[in-house]
Amino acid sequence: MKKMILGFLFLSFCVQAQKNITTASDASAPLHALKPDYPTPYGIPAISDIQKTIDRVFDYLERATPSTFVDKSSGRPWTPDLVYSDQVVFAKGDFRPISYEWGVTYSGMLDLYQWTGDTKYRDYVFKRLDLISSAVEPARKYDEKNKGKAHTLRGLIQPKALDDIGAMAMAVLKAKKSGFSSDMSLVIQRAADFILKEEHRLPDGTLVRMRPLKNTMWLDDVYMAIPALLQLGITSKDEKFFDESFKQFSAYQKRMYNPSLNVFMHGYLEGAEAHPEFHWARANGWALLTNSEMLMYLPVNHPGRKFMLAQLKNHLKGLMSLQDGTGFWHQLLDKSDSYVETSATAIYAYVIANGVNEGWLDPKIYGPAAILAWNAVNSRVNAQGQVEGTCVGTGLAWDPAFYYFRPISPFAAHGYGPTLLAGSAMMEMLKNYPFEINDSAVHLLKKD
Repeated sequence: MKKMILGFLFLSFCVQAQKNITTASDASAPLHALKPDYPTPYGIPAISDIQKTIDRVFDYLERATPSTFVDKSSGRPWTPDLVYSDQVVFAKGDFRPISYEWGVTYSGMLDLYQWTGDTKYRDYVFKRLDLISSAVEPARKYDEKNKGKAHTLRGLIQPKALDDIGAMAMAVLKAKKSGFSSDMSLVIQRAADFILKEEHRLPDGTLVRMRPLKNTMWLDDVYMAIPALLQLGITSKDEKFFDESFKQFSAYQKRMYNPSLNVFMHGYLEGAEAHPEFHWARANGWALLTNSEMLMYLPVNHPGRKFMLAQLKNHLKGLMSLQDGTGFWHQLLDKSDSYVETSATAIYAYVIANGVNEGWLDPKIYGPAAILAWNAVNSRVNAQGQVEGTCVGTGLAWDPAFYYFRPISPFAAHGYGPTLLAGSAMMEMLKNYPFEINDSAVHLLKKD
């Protein structure tokens, strides 16, 4: 009896899950033309609708991201004419505008400014970087006198990990190209010194972490280091930064890329006898986003460009084969019973659309996947402008449960920058490449 009940429940679940059952017959309707019951909206979004979503996110971030400092003990505003101490903190908000996630967010805001010309996106970035700039020198002096003591800007003054400074330095250098003029030279120099001279390395020069175990490679670190190196190379016109960026990406690709699946593992332990592969979606996103940055900013004559273009296409081959029917990608890419995750999906949508815009990718082949991914991300932006369904900050592990059960939260900062980047690139792609529904599916519009 118990088996019968379980069987009935299973059958009922399958029927409910099967959303494309129809009672029509081919005699009463052309079945091939029936509208499916898609779980994620299917079709080509209007540029104006993408803009509305992005501005909803922007309005939320403008409210939720602090743009002032306060004294924690008194609650009074802090200004540079006052004494800096460990009591100086950002005013209350949902996010810290100094994290690596916010380096990505600033990058997305600057992309939107370049695409739309709307200065509110640029001003968002400048306002917060101006705030940080105003406290850098007081923080440096405080740090010098109080070595080892934690304070708000310590990660920029004395970074302990690539997370502390790489993405932020990248954002500062990109902002300078858009007219940001406040002095952040200390942060830029600290980033160069930390990445090139201070972070732990293997004997061959590959960047590694000392946690959770000695000489652990985190795929995340290609993004935490390389985009900053590229911007340093552009600013200084010093080839060593470009060469180092290619060296690091190649070292990670050699050890951590699975050419059979065309995806990366998340972690690699140097010297281990085996390397369990957990293909975490967002880490693959960091690698894919870094690949895009490499193609955007490596000099046109750099010998690594051919490799990077081939790597981009190979990685996308693997990722596109794993895209879920909802448009999302799963937390563990090749585990369809793991949850679908927003931040990775947004990164992939951005990189694909940007690749089309830059002429690296064929729009008729790649464009539909980007559109489906954007529609998925768009479905996770709530009425308040929060991005839902994003995995919180994540270390690495050698077991699947760790990844399967990481919490999701609209306060996971990782979802916002990728969503802004994706929206900007999607609007540009749809302006340049018109798509249509042809034979019930999304296709590039044929031009006579």
